Amino acid sequence: MKLNDEQIAARLADMEGWVRKDEKWMMKKYRFKAFLHGIEFVNEVAQISENRNHHPFISIDYKMVTLNLTTWKAGGLTELDFALAGEYDEAYTAIRAKHSDHESPSLPNLKAD
Repeated sequence: MKLNDEQIAARLADMEGWVRKDEKWMMKKYRFKAFLHGIEFVNEVAQISENRNHHPFISIDYKMVTLNLTTWKAGGLTELDFALAGEYDEAYTAIRAKHSDHESPSLPNLKAD
């Protein structure tokens, strides 16, 4: 079920770095010190997404990975989008810990265009 504006705002307030984009989307940028760490993250995102049968738009720009989420059938954001965003953040945290001497934090709350 599609979430309303108030529900979305409340959930985003609890999620570091995720921003609402174009009313139907949520987006986050993750930064890595090494290109292959970003690819490792994308592979983890792909596995999580396949397991949940819900897939983000993924953009890889050298050492930055951008994820965009929405639920097409609902016409906007749902609980599933937020659940997956949390799982992606956990995967990022795990990869950062694995490469702790090489990582930098994800970009701070960037405003979507």
